[in-house]
Amino acid sequence: MPGLFIIGILVLIVVLIVRAQQQKKKKIAAYKLPVNAKVILEENVAFYRELGAVEKQMFEERLRDFLARTAITGIKGVRVTDLDRLLVASAAIIPIFSFPDWKYNNIDEVLLYKEAFDKEYRQDGDDRNIIGMVGSGAMQGQMILSQPSLRTSFQNPEDGLNTAIHEFAHLLDKADGAVDGVPEYLLSKPYIIPWVKHMHETIQAMKEGDSRDINLYGASNDAEFFAVVTEYFFERPAQLQQHHPELYQLLEQMFHPVK
Repeated sequence: MPGLFIIGILVLIVVLIVRAQQQKKKKIAAYKLPVNAKVILEENVAFYRELGAVEKQMFEERLRDFLARTAITGIKGVRVTDLDRLLVASAAIIPIFSFPDWKYNNIDEVLLYKEAFDKEYRQDGDDRNIIGMVGSGAMQGQMILSQPSLRTSFQNPEDGLNTAIHEFAHLLDKADGAVDGVPEYLLSKPYIIPWVKHMHETIQAMKEGDSRDINLYGASNDAEFFAVVTEYFFERPAQLQQHHPELYQLLEQMFHPVK
């Protein structure tokens, strides 16, 4: 009898898991972008504007899938708009648009704060200097973004700065289990050693006062370097290629690998 009871419990657990997966699939399939999504994207996302008609449809479908899987939640009175949802989703999809099967399995929710916050996620006090962060510990699976910073990131698409893309770059880096500036799921093995070598050389040059066009925050550590140059690559690719051709080629191979 005890054995039959245990088997029954296991069968019930399997049934519940299968039902939950089916419900999730139905939810994803039923999710729709706002009716004015195309207009919002055309007006606010330069990456989208530069795509062809077929690619735009693909981009929209990727946004739809991401938003069906990921909650966008306003904290302490922040009202989340269609613009906010589409900007968050765009920041997620832009870096992995060349990877049609990529899903972010390490995020469930993006929290939008009214303004900057501190390391303890507090929105008051004098140490509020953070505008984006990937959560850890109790905040695992969550990302926090300052709503004003999210919007500002897309208002000037050529300043080389995009807080949301920066944070999603950290998630790409984190996907292999280590936040070390080496996104192994994006880098084929022959490019890992050249990437690490060039990354460390560039960080050293930045610390010595060279490579001033790269945000100096990228010299903090390997993980921040990867996130910073990912922003640069998608915001000002021509300038990056001109000033850092080898770095540009490594990032090109990373984000747009030759099939």
